[in-house]
Amino acid sequence: MIPVTPLPDAAGFVRAHTRLAPASPGFLTEVRLHLADRVFELWEETESTSGRNDAPPPFWAQAWAGGLALARYVLDHPETVAGRRVLDLASGSGLVAVAAVKAGAATVTISEIDPLALDAAALNADANGVTLGPVLGDVLDADPAPDADVVLVGDAFYERTMAARVLAFLRRAQERGATALVGDPGRTYLPRTEFDALATYAVPVQRELEDAETKQTTVWKLGARPLLTPAVVDAT
Repeated sequence: MIPVTPLPDAAGFVRAHTRLAPASPGFLTEVRLHLADRVFELWEETESTSGRNDAPPPFWAQAWAGGLALARYVLDHPETVAGRRVLDLASGSGLVAVAAVKAGAATVTISEIDPLALDAAALNADANGVTLGPVLGDVLDADPAPDADVVLVGDAFYERTMAARVLAFLRRAQERGATALVGDPGRTYLPRTEFDALATYAVPVQRELEDAETKQTTVWKLGARPLLTPAVVDAT
């Protein structure tokens, strides 16, 4: 994995290229985020400013459908996280993490590999009057998984390899006693047979990014591993 180099004034860059607004007017207004109206132009600007032509997409500059649905569910069902240790995996803007704090989580740890996303998440936490931390990098191959009572994942099943790593991580976290919740708008690589549906929302999205005005987005809970059926031995 290529390390991502921080920008000299990342917080200033985020402020200069975004606007502070509700995460989703009419759907989720309890959280405000620094959002970009033209994500692809921002991606080009990120590459230009960093001097790299392989800078990661600015996932932190959008409230993606999976994260919006998961944040909505957590805010509407605070008992999911209240008083618990929460890990927000692939945090991006920090939307889901902020929602978890607002819903009463004891602590919220975020995992994110893009330093610019971490700066955006810090700014978003300040804008919402909450505290996030500690911060972890790439934990997907950590064994055992970091301690958490609840693991939240917004929209991370968009690529085959990433999806496999996320699922394996969630299984390890589950083995340590964690509950795993995923927000997903029908991405190709979500293994639906591994999950139980909790709620479905019609989430407003940017047509530029999703080629639609709304996405049917489901919040899923990782199901228990199926028990192996013991082989039947014929003792006759």
